[in-house]
Amino acid sequence: MDTKDNVISRREFAKRATVGVTAFASIGIAGSAFAANNDPLKIALIGCGGRGKEAVKNAIQADKNVKLIAVHDIMEQRAKDAPNQIRESLKKDDLPVENIQVDPEHIFSGLSGYKDLLKLNMDYVIIATPPGFRPEHFEEAVQAKKNIFTEKPVATDPTGIRRFLRAARRAERAKLSVVAGTQRRHQKEYVETIARIHEGALGEILSGRAYWNGGLPFAREREPGMSDLEYQASHNWYNFCWICGDNIVEQHVHNLDVMNWVFQTHPISVIASGGRAWKPQIEKYGNIWDNFSCDYEYPKGVHVMSFSRHWMNCYSEVSELVIGTNRTFKDGLSTCHDMAERGMNPYVQEHADLQASIRGTGPHLNEGVQVAESTFTAIMGRMAAYTGQKLTWDEAMDMELDIMPKKLAFDIEIPVDPIPVPPVLG
Repeated sequence: MDTKDNVISRREFAKRATVGVTAFASIGIAGSAFAANNDPLKIALIGCGGRGKEAVKNAIQADKNVKLIAVHDIMEQRAKDAPNQIRESLKKDDLPVENIQVDPEHIFSGLSGYKDLLKLNMDYVIIATPPGFRPEHFEEAVQAKKNIFTEKPVATDPTGIRRFLRAARRAERAKLSVVAGTQRRHQKEYVETIARIHEGALGEILSGRAYWNGGLPFAREREPGMSDLEYQASHNWYNFCWICGDNIVEQHVHNLDVMNWVFQTHPISVIASGGRAWKPQIEKYGNIWDNFSCDYEYPKGVHVMSFSRHWMNCYSEVSELVIGTNRTFKDGLSTCHDMAERGMNPYVQEHADLQASIRGTGPHLNEGVQVAESTFTAIMGRMAAYTGQKLTWDEAMDMELDIMPKKLAFDIEIPVDPIPVPPVLG
């Protein structure tokens, strides 16, 4: 495979980082009124977990003229419960519950039910399944010529990233609108601050630091009668690498995305370490690590130190920091969101921006390649830590690593890979 077709140039990356949302998100939702087209926007949801249901609510908060017409989840009962659960959530915030217009025949489930959902007429689809499924779901949505909101990260291995990137290129050629759940890209204080950094407020950026340090989101015991698929891909998905990507991919991608945004490119290499310091080897903790430390090298010898961990009862911090040569301004330091007033809820703003792109009342947005680049920044950090090797971007992108199970079904065993250990003993 020619990875040159799948990796954007630094010049193109810089263009993506500054055109479109930069000017649009900074004015907030009020500046994105849909005066040009007041027809209802029909949306559908693939993945009825907490994030998916909240994304539907965010879409309606962005525009009360949005109607949910269909849902899908691999678990039948979760799909059936979702419309009423979303109505209850809307009611609590005095939002219109009548915007949930899901007919019984438009409730889909199973591993392939989303394909029937994509046959429906809609303005955009929300993809909020666990990360391992996203390359397939995104590819099918592009094939169906749907505008897309996809949660992040968008894959868990190089094979999935290449698949996602190919689909992202097709989405660009088809002029589809695509927005990703890297919501800092739509957060006013980040947008305006990073624009000022790009304009030279801090001088030349010398280095960066990215943290995602907090507790483990969840670890759940298997309930009686649960199949491997239900347990690993739905009930306890965060704790299995094939479906989650490990914590550096699932959560720390946000901070790494900010670093790529600031430097207007992706890293060229990484060395990393990490491990599993406290988790006992029992099923509910799966096979992911609980800490990563990475040294990413960007062009011109610039380095970003990356630190992510799941340690309860310890120091927590989720942040970004960059250091520039202009020490006369803010001591040359920026948190990447400290040069602007706080804006609207970015989880709502990202949907407002996508809706404006679809309606033609705002800049056309396609963030598919951008979010794939940031996801792969996290994946290559994990790969370097697991193997103990220094990896370049190109060699990592070329690796034929595919951690998705070769067959998925509710009635088969899904073996769990061992907890990774670098080959320190040769």
